Amino acid sequence: MEGHCSVPPLDESLYDLRPQDAAFFKKLTGIEDDAALKQHILYIQAKAYKVAPYGCIYLFIFTRHVSLPAYQQVLRLGREYENPILLDIGCCFGNDIREAVLDGFPAAQTIGCDLRPELWNLGHELFKSTPETFPAHFVGGDAFNHEILAVAPPASKQTVEASSPNLSNLTSLNPLRGCVSAIHATAFFHLFKEDKQLHMARALAGLLSAEPGSIILGAHTGVREKGVVNQAYKGIEIDMFAHSAESWTAMWDGEVFEKGTVKVDVQFREISDGVGGDERYPILFWSVTRLK
Repeated sequence: MEGHCSVPPLDESLYDLRPQDAAFFKKLTGIEDDAALKQHILYIQAKAYKVAPYGCIYLFIFTRHVSLPAYQQVLRLGREYENPILLDIGCCFGNDIREAVLDGFPAAQTIGCDLRPELWNLGHELFKSTPETFPAHFVGGDAFNHEILAVAPPASKQTVEASSPNLSNLTSLNPLRGCVSAIHATAFFHLFKEDKQLHMARALAGLLSAEPGSIILGAHTGVREKGVVNQAYKGIEIDMFAHSAESWTAMWDGEVFEKGTVKVDVQFREISDGVGGDERYPILFWSVTRLK
């Protein structure tokens, strides 16, 4: 993360699994007992924190599902597209891929990407899976490294090659150019300064299929007027650059993609953490859909 962030030692008292999230973890882990599930999650959290002392791990954000307005479109693409591909950038343990697979997206057509491969491996331990029982693919590395993900122009019908890439031996995202049906990026863009957010948007746009309906979607910290903000969450303070709904829309429709070739939907909401506190957090829920 860019900017100042002070992360304290782990605090078990922050664990507060909502009923809908508990149901998700119980279904995938097979652990029905609440106390046993808590101990299992705490155990994985501690292992992950040694590798990646991130706020999302400290705060148990990895246990909290975010409902995206455009999520059903992702599932539709999984059902209707020939050789659909779902990429989750900044995937951590792979929760969001696992949810999509649970809801019907073909597991073998999904790819996670994260700076820390150890987190993907811990995802198997967290959800009690193996690469055989959960055959999603993974590419580890820094998405700002051009060998992992280089900026390329958005695909067009004329530039897309007919053959689909072999997902089983990927070591880079670059072979996916113009082939990805859906790209998920939640709690990701706000980790970077404005110029790097634009760079990443352009890089991801180059991966997206030219097929109408192909989509990039996610959620992250937003503001009413774009700029650097100090965001506090349960005692953790982070300075970050955040877009407004208007600036986020203008970036995608006009800077990243040729104006008029995508539909950008953005909702600015102030949401509570859902566990009884009075704090509210400003979030952009967004999607970018190819029109032509």
